[in-house]
Amino acid sequence: MVKVWYQPPPFGPRTSLNRPSYGISGDVGPRWVVQISKMPPGRVICGFIAGFVTLAYIPLLGQKLPHTLSPEYLAAQRAYMRYHNMNPIWGISSKEARASDDH
Repeated sequence: MVKVWYQPPPFGPRTSLNRPSYGISGDVGPRWVVQISKMPPGRVICGFIAGFVTLAYIPLLGQKLPHTLSPEYLAAQRAYMRYHNMNPIWGISSKEARASDDH
């Protein structure tokens, strides 16, 4: 009986030994890309999300709040909702909400 030593293909199943490989052999690319590829995926994803949130927040730093968040507008909105009896069970028109506003 002959012993056969199985050597798997270099880049996993469905790759061939007699054709050029499609994978990347070794650490190819910038050093920071190689370091990121070796980090745990959770840290990389959280880092990129934090970076993108920071980039998205930068344009909003010097702006004022919209007029719909002014105290006068919110008071008028609450009065309108009470007048039209919106959310009568648990919302702005409920007995508890009206009692807390009357003190």
